Amino acid sequence: MSSINTPAAPHGELALRVIAMPKDTNAHGDIYGGWVLSQMDLAGMVLAKRIARGRVATVSVGRMGFMRPVPIGAIVSCYASLVESGRTSMRINVEVWIESETMDEPAKLSEADFWYVAITENGKTRPIGQS
Repeated sequence: MSSINTPAAPHGELALRVIAMPKDTNAHGDIYGGWVLSQMDLAGMVLAKRIARGRVATVSVGRMGFMRPVPIGAIVSCYASLVESGRTSMRINVEVWIESETMDEPAKLSEADFWYVAITENGKTRPIGQS
């Protein structure tokens, strides 16, 4: 992720869109980074569940950073794309873009890779696409 070469448009499919609310702020009135991370995980899971055709679990999250603070009321949009998949696991890239009344246009906030594994109802690893 580089703040110097910020793309003009999101990469991936829109997986989640939500409004940042006052209950999700820190002492300075900005949205918690952990709240943003949880939204990213949910967005990645939307795509992972569809690819796996069933239940998935988050295994890990790659390095991420924030390019700007998120104000209350901002529209937070998460875009997900499949980077690679194996027999039971997949890596999904999630980009976050925000829009707010104080911004002229949407801006990229963050990006990270999330690893998910397909699991059975009993929590055992299973091949992607099989129940």
